[in-house]
Amino acid sequence: MNGLGTTAEADVLVVGAGLAGLHTATLLARKGHDVVLAERRASPASAIRTTGIFVRKTLDDFPLPPDCLGPPIRRVLLYPPNLRRPVGLVSGRDEYRVGDMGPLYTRAAEDAAASGVRMALSTRYVGRTGATFHLAGREGPTTLRARFVVGADGARSRVAHDLGLDRNHHLLVGAEEVFALSETGDEPPTFHCVLDPSYAPGYLAWVVNDGRHAHVGVAGYADRFPHGLRRTMERFSAAAPGLTGVTRPDAVERRGGPIPVGGVLRRISCPDGLLVGDAAGAVSPLTAGGLDPCLRLSEHAATVLDTALRTGDRGTLRTYDGSALRTDFRGRLMLRGALSQLRTPAAATAAFPLLRSRFGRAVAGRVLFGDRSFPTPAEAEVGAGRDRSPRRRERQPRRHR
Repeated sequence: MNGLGTTAEADVLVVGAGLAGLHTATLLARKGHDVVLAERRASPASAIRTTGIFVRKTLDDFPLPPDCLGPPIRRVLLYPPNLRRPVGLVSGRDEYRVGDMGPLYTRAAEDAAASGVRMALSTRYVGRTGATFHLAGREGPTTLRARFVVGADGARSRVAHDLGLDRNHHLLVGAEEVFALSETGDEPPTFHCVLDPSYAPGYLAWVVNDGRHAHVGVAGYADRFPHGLRRTMERFSAAAPGLTGVTRPDAVERRGGPIPVGGVLRRISCPDGLLVGDAAGAVSPLTAGGLDPCLRLSEHAATVLDTALRTGDRGTLRTYDGSALRTDFRGRLMLRGALSQLRTPAAATAAFPLLRSRFGRAVAGRVLFGDRSFPTPAEAEVGAGRDRSPRRRERQPRRHR
């Protein structure tokens, strides 16, 4: 149990050592609070689920270690089911970089421990009784008393259940294989997206080839994979575009898991704690990108908890309001509904004439290369109609990723 013993106390218990949990725990510890982080895995770098795609806004705003990031990507190709005549979009700026997530998680865990977070690895969250939380580790059970708990335990959060908060019900499932490249082709780093419901029902299949690795993945609604996710992944991997330089036995990693796409949940806090990351539904409903939202929402969570801890006012957690943040996802939720209705390759093919038009390319460009990231609390209040100041009308419109 990493020295916690059979009983322990802390200001905050964080459950889950994904990027959201690690970031929240580190920020709170740096503010002087006693934080325990419980993670069921022996290492945060094992059993990785995320694709690790970081967008430009995240790279601009957060000090991610450069040696844990792949080469920048400016080019996106959108393919119809027959993989012919893809729609190409090229940005004038570096838009994406794929993280080497094992080393990146290891670095984040080391930063957390160096900041004073008490790391309890191989430790499972069992449940709570009031302010008492029950953990189970290799050295036996621990009873931990904490003032607050943070649920960073994924799309099917047990903490959310125990706090009586909202839980994700709109989920995709995804799988990805990561291949090392045995040779470097002439093609620039490219993000290949395939719109084909036979591979990715209700979503996209993808290949991200950045010249170092190729990330090959599919995702969709679980009940629409007639041959199962694994078989579908095998089929797509055998036919996918953008795999120049890939030698099949060179797969270095396999990932998979549920992806929440219902938007930020409405009730993500109560007087006893709050949710971050996938547990809070902080994932783009359309693109399923979750790394930028998890970092930004974690910063908001740490600020709210710091205030509550310093003032003793549990009511402060009411300002951590998913309903306000959710208003900024209306457009994405509408597009998510439209994409979910593409159930046949013929329907996907029929959408491409529009996508090839000037209007379609402009919309795709704003989705893929937009300047807007996850909303800040102030922006959420504006979107919810609580701030009608003239500054709102003067802002340049931006789009969520």
